Amino acid sequence: MKAAVITFPGSNCDRDLSDAFRAAGCGVTEVWHKDSTLPEGVDIIGIPGGFSFGDYLRCGAIAGRSPVMKAVADHVHRGGYAIGICNGFQVLCETGLLPGALMRNAGLKFTCKMQTLTVATGDSVFTRGYGEGAEISIPLAHHDGNYVIDAEGLAALKDQGRVAFRYRANPNGSVDDIAGILSENRRVLGMMPHPERVVDARVGGTDGRALFAGLVDALADA
Repeated sequence: MKAAVITFPGSNCDRDLSDAFRAAGCGVTEVWHKDSTLPEGVDIIGIPGGFSFGDYLRCGAIAGRSPVMKAVADHVHRGGYAIGICNGFQVLCETGLLPGALMRNAGLKFTCKMQTLTVATGDSVFTRGYGEGAEISIPLAHHDGNYVIDAEGLAALKDQGRVAFRYRANPNGSVDDIAGILSENRRVLGMMPHPERVVDARVGGTDGRALFAGLVDALADA
């Protein structure tokens, strides 16, 4: 399996994401945001956390217009897989590849802590390694993680089972306690907490491991 991890000016979780893919048995190529193409044979694209372009304008707004994002959009529209974590989730929303937007935390403060999530659906390559209803502990670190979407969009997410993760105790004001969502074809995941930071027991936990392992196993089966 081959992954491409995009790096923007201000990304600070690209190495963590690359290491998480490699630990799951995936080959990884790191791609600079000014590249206009992706490596051939890429199965999944990872858009990491951080503060791309200093979070100017809106978080992810400038990164969403980087040259590489056209190639990312083409990959997604062909049915390719992608995951955006924290700032990467913001980027996916800014490009319209996922619905809704990430706004300032309700408490107007940067939040950095371990967070219990409930797996809202097991029906995706990203969550099948956990199963619906599982509770996992994943760190979060964000200032603009308050997920918002209009009533019609929220109804669609819930009716189609596209809420991937919910916070057990809402840390930022996100509507319906949403911590992560899926695209309509369930091949794109955006989430605010950082599963790539908990794939090694030596650095805090392993609850993120099943996400990456399940994803790579599913792609291998396909």
